[in-house]
Amino acid sequence: MSRYAHPAGSRHAEVLPEDNPPLPPEDLNALDPRVWPATARREDGELTVGGVGVRSLAAEYGTPLFVMDEEDFRSRARAYSTAFTDADVYYAGKALLTKAVARWVVEEGLKLDVCSGGELAVALAAGVPTERIGMHGNNKSVAELRRAVEVGVGRIIVDSLDEIERLEGVAREAGARPKVLIRVTTGVEAHTHEFVATAHDDQKFGFALSTGAAAEAVRRVLGTDHLELVGLHSHIGSQIFDTSGFEVAARRVTRFLTRIHEELDVTLAELDLGGGLGIAYTSVDTPLDPQTIAESLTEIVRRECEEAGLPTPRVAVEPGRAIAGPAGITVYEVGTVKDVEGIRTYVSVDGGMSDNIRTALYGAEYTGQLVSRESGAAPMLSRLVGKHCESGDIIVHDLYLPADLRPGDLVAVAATGAYCYSMASNYNHLPRPAMVAVRDENARVIVRRENEEDLLRLDVG
Repeated sequence: MSRYAHPAGSRHAEVLPEDNPPLPPEDLNALDPRVWPATARREDGELTVGGVGVRSLAAEYGTPLFVMDEEDFRSRARAYSTAFTDADVYYAGKALLTKAVARWVVEEGLKLDVCSGGELAVALAAGVPTERIGMHGNNKSVAELRRAVEVGVGRIIVDSLDEIERLEGVAREAGARPKVLIRVTTGVEAHTHEFVATAHDDQKFGFALSTGAAAEAVRRVLGTDHLELVGLHSHIGSQIFDTSGFEVAARRVTRFLTRIHEELDVTLAELDLGGGLGIAYTSVDTPLDPQTIAESLTEIVRRECEEAGLPTPRVAVEPGRAIAGPAGITVYEVGTVKDVEGIRTYVSVDGGMSDNIRTALYGAEYTGQLVSRESGAAPMLSRLVGKHCESGDIIVHDLYLPADLRPGDLVAVAATGAYCYSMASNYNHLPRPAMVAVRDENARVIVRRENEEDLLRLDVG
C-alpha cells in the first residue's frame, strides 16, 4: 500500500496500491487553470507567467527560482476583500511574507496576521499600519509581546494562561491596554493531515471549550486591569476543502459567546474564524471560492446570534495559502534522468526539500511540467526528486513527464507560493532561492538569492 496520503480534503487517508499509479494526462503540455497561476500561458512551447518566459527568468536569476504572479496574488486578495463585506480579512503571513508581499496585502485592503517577532519585523519594515496587524503564537516571548504592545499591534490573540499573565505585566509596564482575542479549540477536527489539524483538544493551541479552559481564560482576561477582551478566535486546521467543519466550529464558538453574555454580562464584538481554506495542488482538488465561503460562515454566525438575542459580532477570517499558494511556481533545472527499469524514472533537479519540505513533512501532492519547451513524446512515469542526501527528498511522488526529458530542461512545480519559501532551509548548505515577482511583462527580484557569503556570515568558527 502507499506510504503516503493526500494531506487534506475529500481524499484524506486515501491509499492506492503502489502498482496502480495514476493515469497520465491527455496532454502533457496543457496547463490546468485551477492549478497554475492566472497569467500562466504557453507561448511557442515555453511557459510564461505575467508575460515573462521561464527561460529568460532562469537565465537572469538562476534556478531554483520562486516565481510569484503578482496579479494572481492581488486578485485573490481582492476576491476575499470583496466577499467578506463588513468583515475583516487578515492575510496569514506565515504562508509567505516578504516586504513586497506585505505591501500587496495592505494595498488590496487586507489586514495582516503575524505569529512571531520576526514576522512582525517584516511587517514593520514594509510599513504596514500597526493597527492592521494581528499577532498569533502559542509561546510568545516577553520581548515579542513587549514590541507588539510598544508599536501598537491592533489585536493580540492569547493562547495560554501564562501568556495572559505575561501580557498583563507587559501592558502594565508600558501603560497600555492592548485589545486581545482568546483562541479557543472547539473540538472540531478538520479532515486534514494530523500535523495541520488544530482544533481538536489534544494539541498545543488555544483553550478547549469542552474542559472549561476557555471559560477560565475569559474570566482571567476580564479580571486584568490592562487587557481589553474584544473577541474570540477559532482555527480548525489547514488545506480544507469544505465549510462543514467551519460551520460546526462557528456554531460552537457563537454559543460560547452567548454563554459569556448570560453568565458574565459581557458582549464580545469580534469573532475570528481563522483560515485554512484549501487550494488546488492537483487537478482533482476542488477548493471553494471566497464568495461561497463568506456567505456560509457569515450566515451561520448571524443566525446563531439572532436566535440567542445577541448582536452579530464582526467576523474575521485569515486566508494565507488560498491567496499566496496558487500565485507561485518553482522553476528547477533538470540535472539527471535515471531510469529504474520496470518501476519509474527518477528526475533529479537542482533544489528539493530545502525549498519545499511539504512533501517530506506532510506527504503533500503537487503537479509539475516541462516548461522550457513543448514535447510530443510519450508520457513517462517519473518521481521528481531533489539533490539532498536524503531518500525522502521528494518533490512530486508521481508525475508524468515526456520521455525525451533531458538534463538542462526546465521543470516547474505549480502552487508553491505558500509554505515553500517560508519553510525553506539551508540543508546541505544550499543557498535559499531567489524570488521574483512578475507582472505586465516585467520581472523584479523581491528576495535575492543567498550566496556563500550569506551561508558563512553567522559561522564565527
